[in-house]
Amino acid sequence: MLLCDIGNTTYHFYDGNSSYKEDVKLFDPSSIKKKVFYICVNKSVKERLSLLENWVDLSLHVEMSRYYKTMGIDRIMACEAIEDGVVVDAGSAITVDIVKSGNFEGGFIYAGVRAMSECYKNISPALEYSFNFELDLDKMPKNSRDAISYGYLGLLYKEVNSYGMKVYLSGGDAKQFSKLFMNSHVDELLLFKGMKNIMKKANLC
Repeated sequence: MLLCDIGNTTYHFYDGNSSYKEDVKLFDPSSIKKKVFYICVNKSVKERLSLLENWVDLSLHVEMSRYYKTMGIDRIMACEAIEDGVVVDAGSAITVDIVKSGNFEGGFIYAGVRAMSECYKNISPALEYSFNFELDLDKMPKNSRDAISYGYLGLLYKEVNSYGMKVYLSGGDAKQFSKLFMNSHVDELLLFKGMKNIMKKANLC
């Protein structure tokens, strides 16, 4: 079984034991002859894959009435991976989604670390700091770095913890956010687990 999550720049493959990535511009998907189950947010790549019989689009097997029309397929798959909890996908944007008893309850989108860093820098060069993920959020800051860190991280921290549920972290900045959410579970394969669950529901495996 070969799974693939396709973004704007990479094909991210998982074979059940290990994962690896290929460049979207350089990789030829027709070079793979075995069956590949995939999700894709890249429109041009998706059109190309629709012509290959061994590439199976899992987004066609999702019960979309459980979500909303414009919700990203990557967010949906992460939600499909758990029964109860808060999914925080810390990538270019940070998405936060609530799942209760296997049902999607809603979620929101927050600016990612790099995007927010650029916002502060654009306001003033004096605000160009890296965020302090080890900040004590129970105390008001007394320096500039902690002040911008508190403004950015504090709101997210309090909102996520307000649900009183287990926090699942994924995405490129997941390990950074694990310093903030001390009892969270970092799972780099969360999305692939959701893909497997969709396959089981659709009797594809």
